[in-house]
Amino acid sequence: MDGKTISAKGLDSRAINDAIREAGDCLLTDCLGQRFIGAGMNTEDITIEGIPGNALGAYCNGARITVHGSAQDAVGDTMNDGVIVVHGSIGDAAGYAMRGGKIFVRGNAGYRAGIHMKEYKEKVPLIVIGGCAGCFLGEYQAGGVIVVLGLDAAGPIVGDFPCTGMHGGKMFLRGSCAGITFPPQVTARTATAEDMASIRVPLEEFAALFGQNADELLASEFTVVTPDSRNPYQRMYVGN
Repeated sequence: MDGKTISAKGLDSRAINDAIREAGDCLLTDCLGQRFIGAGMNTEDITIEGIPGNALGAYCNGARITVHGSAQDAVGDTMNDGVIVVHGSIGDAAGYAMRGGKIFVRGNAGYRAGIHMKEYKEKVPLIVIGGCAGCFLGEYQAGGVIVVLGLDAAGPIVGDFPCTGMHGGKMFLRGSCAGITFPPQVTARTATAEDMASIRVPLEEFAALFGQNADELLASEFTVVTPDSRNPYQRMYVGN
C-alpha cells in the first residue's frame, strides 16, 4: 500500500476521517476506540493499528479496511460494498443491515452478527467468522451468506437462537452442529458438494488472509441453514 501514516492519537472521528480522505490509501496508528472510521468511504485502502470503536466502515461503499487488532460493535453497519478484514475479534451486530461487500474476521463475533442482512440481484453480502459467534446469529437474515468456521472452538460455534426470523440467504456452520436448536422456519442439513462449491472462493480468500489451509477447510463437514419460507410470520397475521 502506497500512502501516508496518520496517528489517531488525540483525534476524534471526524478529524480522522478528514485526514483519511485527504491521504487516500493510508496507515492509521494509535487507534483507541474512535467511532465511524472509514464511514461511507469509496476507494480508500485503510490499514488500522489499534482498536477502532463502534461502526467501523459503516455505510462503506467500496473501501478496503484492514484492522490489525480487534474492533468493537457494528462493524460494517449498512455496508454497501468493499472489504473489511479484522485480524482479531469483533463486538455485537456486525454487518447490521449489510447489503453488499465482505467482512472477514479471524477471531470471534459477538451477538447478532448479520442481523437484517439483505441482498438484491448481484449484491450478495458476505460475513466469514473464523472463530465462534454469539446468540442471535443471522437474526431476521433476508439475504447474503454467513459462514462460521469455529476454529479453535471448545464448544458450540454459535450461541442460542441462531437464525431467528431468517427468511432469506444462507448460513454455513462448520461441523455437524449437533445440539444447536434452530427455529422451526428454517432447515439445517449437511452441506452438499454443490453447497461447498458456492463458498469455495470466500474460504480461499479467508485462508489467504489469515494463513489457513483452504483445502482443509473445504474438506470439513458443514451444516447449511436455509429458510423454509420468505414470510415466516404469515401465520401470525392470517388464518392458516
